[in-house]
Amino acid sequence: MEILLTNDDGIYTPAIAKLKQVAQKLGNVTVVAPDAEQSGVSHTITFNRPIIARKVFIDNEFFGYGISGSPADCVKLAVRELMKKPPDLIISGINMGANIGINILHSGTVAAAIEGSILGAPSFAVSIEYSDMPDIENASRFAVYVASLLKTRKLPKGSLLNINIPSIPWHDIKGVKVTKQRALGGDERFDKHTDPNGQTFYWLANDPKRPEFEEGTDAKAIMDGFISITPLRFDLTNHGMLDDLCGWDWDAGV
Repeated sequence: MEILLTNDDGIYTPAIAKLKQVAQKLGNVTVVAPDAEQSGVSHTITFNRPIIARKVFIDNEFFGYGISGSPADCVKLAVRELMKKPPDLIISGINMGANIGINILHSGTVAAAIEGSILGAPSFAVSIEYSDMPDIENASRFAVYVASLLKTRKLPKGSLLNINIPSIPWHDIKGVKVTKQRALGGDERFDKHTDPNGQTFYWLANDPKRPEFEEGTDAKAIMDGFISITPLRFDLTNHGMLDDLCGWDWDAGV
């Protein structure tokens, strides 16, 4: 089994190293990840400058390729150029910080898995809720368990999985829930500050008021101590609106 690992936190993070170590039980693992943090870049693609791929060695052993681009760039370059065989599976993560709700649209981690799905490979993103001591050991083991399921359970074409793990003691995790994306936003604010030169600047932050999370959503599952697994697709068409829009008088404006 040929497995591609990537992330948006960068190739030097302990989480991708642990995930590679555990994933090697399933097959040959290739790591292609950004050479610097690329959090929040969404599905950015580099086309106006060269992309550099450098071999990265850890403890004098080849670890993978560090890429001067986005997570989506990493997947494209890995599949098209760097891997000798096409990947049977692409895993993006383990991200430090949950990728749930509207944040899915901002996530470089999820975008890498989407790019993998676009290129025809079964793909999933895995993230763990932020904490000072995330359990990357057990998170890696769970990710590899999901990978083993995907050897026999096929994802529909154009689909991927988004997995989020609560950052609580592993023995306190209540189980796994298949969820939908929480599609509401507005849980953010900007903190306004002034620098020593009198220049105003803003810092994006979460709203301190705890929002209500709807049952069945990724956010609710994490809050309740469950691992959340959300099926996603990259087709953004609102199919329910197609027939209605066809009935509008578009030609009158031509």
